[in-house]
Amino acid sequence: MLTIYHAVGTRSLRVIWTCEELKIPYQVETIPFTAEYRASQEWRKMNPVGKVPVLKDDDFIMFESGAMVQYILDRHGNGQLQPKPGTPEHGLYLQWCWFAESTFARPIGEIVNHRRVFEEHQQSDAAINEMKDRASLCVKALDEAIEGREFLVGNEFTAADIMMGYSMFIFDKYVSSDNHNNAYDYWNRLQQREACKVAFNL
Repeated sequence: MLTIYHAVGTRSLRVIWTCEELKIPYQVETIPFTAEYRASQEWRKMNPVGKVPVLKDDDFIMFESGAMVQYILDRHGNGQLQPKPGTPEHGLYLQWCWFAESTFARPIGEIVNHRRVFEEHQQSDAAINEMKDRASLCVKALDEAIEGREFLVGNEFTAADIMMGYSMFIFDKYVSSDNHNNAYDYWNRLQQREACKVAFNL
């Protein structure tokens, strides 16, 4: 049985969403998302840097949401939610999965962490605006890539859309934009999926 260690609004949503799309059994353990708990020895044994989520599959434990999604697909997916490995389509799929987290989500996370760590009088508007500019460049790239398409890869729903969906969620929450209608229409479509609704309502 898969156990997903979850906190509201975190990247565990990607993992839950994936399990829901695949209709595979899993259980959720909600942890207190406090600095004290995440710094505790108990939690650091699960994730050495105190982040969420963590995935447990019987005795196997792993962290990093994108890695969890791919692990679940490879172990339990039966070829679903990803193109055939070794094909150009799979390369494109990997590109968007990694872009969603390592390029798009990164500056948004820096904004969140900056505001969490520093008192308001210590915060740097210049640093925050730089991160917003980087995130906006990413959503512009998504906006152009998704024009005339339903989904990112092969015009079929894949886990790349799950990865990107969470990044759009945090972009909309912490940065937002009045432009990029294609990207927002795409995110709105993703939110209509039942699996997405289940994940985001936990």
